[in-house]
Amino acid sequence: MNANAVSGPVIELRDVCTRLGTQWIHQNIDLRVERGDLLALVGGSGAGKTTLLREMIGLQQPTLGEVLLFGEPLQAGHRAERFARLRRMGVLFQQGALYSALTLYDNIAFPLREFGGLLEEEIRALVLSKMALVELKPQHAKLMPAQLSGGMVKRAALARALALEPELLLLDEPTAGLDPERSAGFVRLIRELHASLGLTVVFVTHDLETLSSLANRIAVLAEHRILAIGALEEIQASKHPFIQKFFHYRTTVDEQAADS
Repeated sequence: MNANAVSGPVIELRDVCTRLGTQWIHQNIDLRVERGDLLALVGGSGAGKTTLLREMIGLQQPTLGEVLLFGEPLQAGHRAERFARLRRMGVLFQQGALYSALTLYDNIAFPLREFGGLLEEEIRALVLSKMALVELKPQHAKLMPAQLSGGMVKRAALARALALEPELLLLDEPTAGLDPERSAGFVRLIRELHASLGLTVVFVTHDLETLSSLANRIAVLAEHRILAIGALEEIQASKHPFIQKFFHYRTTVDEQAADS
């Protein structure tokens, strides 16, 4: 465990409200992400799931309310303190967001060169270890992003997210664009990394199979707020009309996809 680790939630949202233009996206959201969680954020299109994720990592600030990371306000302290706090988390963006002009190796090395203060031989050792961690082979290192399959893009982006050895991992639609076999493999990999590295994981998804295979808690975002939070069985037992409709619709879509 990181020497900076503290008791209490890894992420805490207090009365978060978000307005884009004249429209309120979130209103009075309270959420605690506990250490070791595998927490999924789900909801309909436009519910603000990715916006909430961006607020957790400081790419966007809520209109009102407070975001705490590792027990401290996300924006508190001087630049070095904020930087040290942010280094404790890794992010996998939707579609991977690899730098198209850099090789797979240099994409993973990028945060180490920018923030690690390491010698090149140390960077090489770390890059190769992260590649092995996500089941990429050394011969993949020289490939450009355009030469990678969808599954390899996800794994390379995951290796980059893990480069600085974070405690917290945030994933935006981690299995989007993958076929069922690669999706299942990627979920298995995340579960293994969660267990072996002691990670806390927060992810946005619309895929019910990913939910059931990966999440230990689910937060349902709709009507500008979190309607319910709990294990999948608890969420599915909810009588709220949106939750009933959402899970029935997702189950039907997934069954149709499996039959096609």
